[in-house]
Amino acid sequence: MRIFVLGAGATGSLLAQLLERQGHDVWCGDRDPERARRFLGRKSTIAVTQVNARNLAGVVRSARGCQLIVNATASVFNQIVMRAALRLRAHYVDLSSHLTRNPFRSEQFAFAKRFEAKNRVALINAGAAPGLTNLLVKRAAESLDEVESVQIRLYESSESADPISQWSPEMTFDEAISNPRVYRDGKFVMGKRFAELEKFRFPDPIGYANVVLAAQDEVTTLPYYIPMRNMDAKIGGNEFDRLRRWYKQGKLSKSRGMQKEKFPQTSSPRMIARLIRQGVLQNARFAAAVMVSGIKRGKKEDQRLLVRTDCAFPTLYQIRQQGRFTTPVAYATAHVAALFIKFFPRDLTGVFAPEMLPVEMRRAIVAGIRAHSVRITHKTTVVRRLGEDDEEI
Repeated sequence: MRIFVLGAGATGSLLAQLLERQGHDVWCGDRDPERARRFLGRKSTIAVTQVNARNLAGVVRSARGCQLIVNATASVFNQIVMRAALRLRAHYVDLSSHLTRNPFRSEQFAFAKRFEAKNRVALINAGAAPGLTNLLVKRAAESLDEVESVQIRLYESSESADPISQWSPEMTFDEAISNPRVYRDGKFVMGKRFAELEKFRFPDPIGYANVVLAAQDEVTTLPYYIPMRNMDAKIGGNEFDRLRRWYKQGKLSKSRGMQKEKFPQTSSPRMIARLIRQGVLQNARFAAAVMVSGIKRGKKEDQRLLVRTDCAFPTLYQIRQQGRFTTPVAYATAHVAALFIKFFPRDLTGVFAPEMLPVEMRRAIVAGIRAHSVRITHKTTVVRRLGEDDEEI
């Protein structure tokens, strides 16, 4: 395919390189082409055009001739880029939602009929979290006859004395000032920022870590397509601990704006290499856990099961051993997005979240990510056996 990637930062630049390796014809657009070149590397032959994601006409001009547009910029630009895709009769992919119109439903679904009319498909939230996490929840739900609760737990940490942004500063700030969405007793509600502290055990070497409610997009799509009673998402790790501390100190609010010293620009590969050499940055980790509990009905007895999946993404040290200098979050998001595009469902029309995709495609993506040093483990535990006289709770 001819693919235009809008946003050539840490994630977009790596995604463009992975897509080129798949054999696609790829070019990028970015508001700062010189910065994009630093992320792509001076030896890269991928073309970069200057374009402002806020300018619909500019996006259309830069992407003209493409078959697929990927929005790898901030999710606030989703609707602009989707309009550009429609004008060009191109397919569309993005990595997250902004939730501008409805706080409990991704704004991209408002374009479903328009993509159907153009006989094109828009694949949304197609990264690691959201994205891969959605697929893992769907996989677990398919092993149950009734889903009671879904829990997503994420861990992000950097072994550095100075703040090192694994996400773009805009995305980190937006997540930090947004109220988390939760699904309780079959209804969507707003949770409190950094609330519901929980000590959660991630696989070694992480172990126990404090996690708190976070604004994750999985909560705004999965309950629509998987019947369930409850769902929430929490994040832990020193990066989120730092945000929580600033929030408690009153230093983190929309009115105060994004302060550059607290939300630094994402480091380019060359800068990451320099920070490692200087000993400022020693290592970084990113991990995800998905837990789905529910009922499995049997001929003789029913069982309440807990299906847990853990994902351990390559650490900064392991990524360095591959000859790359990027953060674990960017590595994970770009590689998963590349697999979504590798198995892109061009025979579908409309707007699709990851859990809505055909089972064969979902399985292929989960299987494919294992080849990129991502360790995925599944475990099913019998929580309780339900006899005929037991009352389900």
